[in-house]
Amino acid sequence: MKRFLLPLVIFLIMVAFLAIGLNLDPREVPSPLVGKPAPAFSLPRLDDSGEMISNKDMLGKVWLLNVWASWCGACRDEHPILVSLSKNGAVPIYGLDYKDTRFDAMQWLAEGGNPYVATAVDESGRVGIDYGVYGVPETYVIDKAGVIAYKQIGPITEEVLRDKILPLVKRLQTP
Repeated sequence: MKRFLLPLVIFLIMVAFLAIGLNLDPREVPSPLVGKPAPAFSLPRLDDSGEMISNKDMLGKVWLLNVWASWCGACRDEHPILVSLSKNGAVPIYGLDYKDTRFDAMQWLAEGGNPYVATAVDESGRVGIDYGVYGVPETYVIDKAGVIAYKQIGPITEEVLRDKILPLVKRLQTP
């Protein structure tokens, strides 16, 4: 009887872990970068390849970094929300065009509207890797000191914007 007890206990523990795992939200993947300084970058701008943009340019303000690409279907879903957010002026949005061609990215923004103050071109995907990008789109809320306060995996929805991002931005902007 005792020889069946250990396998039974192990089986029950595995069932418990499975039950817990099935109740987790796959979009709530913890990021080891939240609470840490945003990785440094200096990349050419999408609209002017001779001009560089750096995360240091945004120090002193709360901002969003939205990682996107013209080939990304989910980016198309969130784009109208970003355009609307940029029009209300609640927070500046900077883009990181990830593993894309300049022509396709410029055409996509011309067609759908450009919500970004500026867009950096990450043609090789190296900066995306530094930020721990799982896939596009991803959005980071970065505070005045350049620390990542929040990471949104997948497209921003109206609910995520209303319930998570905007309240956090407001808290971070308050002196």
